[in-house]
Amino acid sequence: MPKTSILVARAIFPEVLQSLEQVFEVENNQADEVWSPAELTRRMQGKVGALTTGSERIDAALLQANPQLRIVANMAVGYNNFDVPAMTAAGVLASNTPDVLTETTADFGFALLMATARRVTESEHYLRAGLWKKWSYDMFAGARCMARPSASSAWAASGRALPAGQPTALA
Repeated sequence: MPKTSILVARAIFPEVLQSLEQVFEVENNQADEVWSPAELTRRMQGKVGALTTGSERIDAALLQANPQLRIVANMAVGYNNFDVPAMTAAGVLASNTPDVLTETTADFGFALLMATARRVTESEHYLRAGLWKKWSYDMFAGARCMARPSASSAWAASGRALPAGQPTALA
C-alpha cells in the first residue's frame, strides 16, 4: 500500500523530517524557499496533508485547486495565514502549535531585560571599538535586577514562564 503524500513547506529539523518519512511520502523544502502562491498550489497537488508556517497562505483558491487536501498543520502559534471559513467549507482540518514559543519568548524577554539593565550591548560595542583601556568600578555597571520584584504578571503567558524569584544560575 502506498504511503500518504504530504508537503513540508519550509525547512524543519532533519530528525523530524526523518520521522515523517517513515510514515508518509514527503515532499520537503529543506532549501527553505518561500514559495509564491502559485508554486505552493502546484506543490500541494496530490498531497493529503501539509506542514506550513505563517509564510504560506491557505485560502479558497488553493483549496479549490487541491480538493484532496485534508489537513494543514501550521508550525506557528498563529493561524492568520489560514482562511478558516474556506478550510471549514472544504472540510480541511487546521491546526497550529499554541504555546510552542511561550518559554522561548519568556527567555528572550528576560535576556533583553538583563542586557538592557546591565548595558551589555553598549559595553560590547565599547570593547569592540577598542575604547576600553582600564577597569573602572562603575563602568557599564548598569542597574540591579535580581532584588527587584518581577513585573512578569503583566506579561501574560510569557510572564508566567519567567523564572520565579532569583535564578540560581545568575546569582
